[in-house]
Amino acid sequence: MSYTIAITGKGGVGKTTVASLVVLRLAASGRCPILAVDADPNTCLDAALGVQVEHTVGGVREEARILAGEGKVTGVAKQELLKLKITKSLVESDDFDLIAMGRPEGPGCYCFANHALRETLREIADDYPYVVIDNEAGLENLSRRIVRELDLMIMVADPSRQGLETVRRLYGLAREMKIKVKKLALVINRLRRNGLPAGAAQLQEDTGASWVVALPDDEELTRVSEEGGRLQDLPASNRVVAGIDRLLTDAGVPSAGRTRRR
Repeated sequence: MSYTIAITGKGGVGKTTVASLVVLRLAASGRCPILAVDADPNTCLDAALGVQVEHTVGGVREEARILAGEGKVTGVAKQELLKLKITKSLVESDDFDLIAMGRPEGPGCYCFANHALRETLREIADDYPYVVIDNEAGLENLSRRIVRELDLMIMVADPSRQGLETVRRLYGLAREMKIKVKKLALVINRLRRNGLPAGAAQLQEDTGASWVVALPDDEELTRVSEEGGRLQDLPASNRVVAGIDRLLTDAGVPSAGRTRRR
């Protein structure tokens, strides 16, 4: 059974950076292999992780739909073709593999493709002790039940009052959707002064989050991002990296031996 971590929040708060560092710090601590899932249509997790996506699940869905429309595959063959193509869209690295959702398919109902996608991801996830999902803004992906339940949900906010209120609304949506979450952590990102912003303690109480993690607006991280550097090159002493390490330790993310990958 995989240990599943999902990162969510509104757009522009640094979800992908947090997701990338979670993947990289899990790997650095020997907790691998990891399946990284880029569930944002605007695929960018690959660049943050220093790899390159060539095929997305969205593209695979469309290709399978076209083949089915031409009568080249039917029934079980169509499902197996889709699963095979999705599996081959994996980007493989030493400690993690990445699969990217890409943009959603065009107009029309593709219920079969969505169902096959969920089932395929579940099959793939079983081969990894850790799964990290970088979601699009909001909870749309999680509402589609891409995964059965989450061991850890990380909600990322900026330190503004609006940022905190957005997380509060997302938490309310998660409850309405009955998303199963074992542990919840709040990450207040890009802080420019010491201490948590006003309202953070109340937000933790209202959401029942086990942790509130403050990550600074770090010049070293900003420089790496602006210069197209690799997050892998940030030292463990970096304040943001150290914050992610503390979160994973406090959350009790288990250690696991390597699992056979496809």
